Amino acid sequence: MPKETVTITDNRTGQSYELPIERGTIKALDLRQIKTGPSDFGLMTYDPGYMNTASCRSRITFIDGDAGILRYRGYPIEELAEKSSYLEVAYLLWTGELPTVEGLERWKHGVRYHTMIHESIKKFLDGFRHDAHPMGILVSTVAALATFYPEAKNIEDPETRRIQFYRLISKMPTLAAFAYRHSVGMPYVYPDNSLGYAENFLNMMFHGREPVGSLNPDSHHSPVLARALDVLFMLHADHEQNCSTSSMRMVSSAFTDPYTSVAAAAAALYGPLHGGANEAVLRMLREIGHVQNIPTFVAAVKRGERKLMGFGHRVYKSYDPRAKVIKYWADRVFEVTGHNPLIDIALKLEEIALADDYFISRKLYPNVDFYSGIIYEAMGFPTDMFPVLFAIPRTAGWLAQWRESLEDPDLKIARPRQIYLGPEQRSYVAIDKRRDSVEGNGIE
Repeated sequence: MPKETVTITDNRTGQSYELPIERGTIKALDLRQIKTGPSDFGLMTYDPGYMNTASCRSRITFIDGDAGILRYRGYPIEELAEKSSYLEVAYLLWTGELPTVEGLERWKHGVRYHTMIHESIKKFLDGFRHDAHPMGILVSTVAALATFYPEAKNIEDPETRRIQFYRLISKMPTLAAFAYRHSVGMPYVYPDNSLGYAENFLNMMFHGREPVGSLNPDSHHSPVLARALDVLFMLHADHEQNCSTSSMRMVSSAFTDPYTSVAAAAAALYGPLHGGANEAVLRMLREIGHVQNIPTFVAAVKRGERKLMGFGHRVYKSYDPRAKVIKYWADRVFEVTGHNPLIDIALKLEEIALADDYFISRKLYPNVDFYSGIIYEAMGFPTDMFPVLFAIPRTAGWLAQWRESLEDPDLKIARPRQIYLGPEQRSYVAIDKRRDSVEGNGIE
């Protein structure tokens, strides 16, 4: 049998090194033995954006981007979306197993018990401008929760970790809805624990207010919309080591409390390249304006003059399995809210792109963002709420990753290396002896 090793020959010295391979990886520290001499630090890898670096071992989410596979703890996302619920999936991500009937009821009861937030948080919310971005409010208020639950710093206690999981899963929809209500100048709507998870969130968002863009003023009471939102929450619950999840792991490696760690992850999600993709899709569809304008737009994309938003993915090189599920729910949502004309443009654009060799050869297929924004808009959510709608369900994945990292025997505080390109040692020059700095390098 072939040995599970790789041999590297350093042409600088002529010396060869045999490094072990485990699960398709070599340990980065094994490269440190490759030196030109005693004073040499040893080889490092240079990998901007972590394009080919595994930062952890995980048992939570499996993705095969070439085959279009996404599984939580081994369960295909398509099966979970069809048969499960978001709270059941959150339980699965946290514990590693699906709950029993009794276990799920205990879990739901625990979630209902923790949906309320401290009244002082409302005072904190009132300090934001009326036009503050809901995601900015959410990031700040989640971080503020750490001051209300100081025992959360005891992260090495499993029971303390479990309670914070309950609290964060429960309170995120409340904080998100309150952030929205503040932004539109409406009174806060307290959680109604007789409602389901998604239905409760819709009620806190839209109670007493007609959802913008919906043709049905009572649509937020629709079980179809509640189920559609629950499915969307499942699809967004975790997605391996993306930017926000990696931020969660990195911050928590310093033994930071879960509220501050989730705030850091949400801050990463706030970036338009991560949590703002579905809003970019809506802007693109509105720019196209009509089905008849699609060929002209596609031609501009091929010339490099336009970007095709919602197609392609850093991981998926075939059809994103989440996009297939969302596409199914789009029609059911529109039966309640009324038809969104953007869906006609989206469907035709997908049809043309999937039949064009230019996009096929580049493996540009629709991803989860291509249809999610259209559905959110139809349900009445303003675009400012899109990253918030991402953060609510992703909290389950962030916390599962947080727990796994803390229980990892290989855990070390994250401290990436760098390649220094600055000047060598220089002697200090008195201020009256200095020449003007190069224009553009100063801070004036």
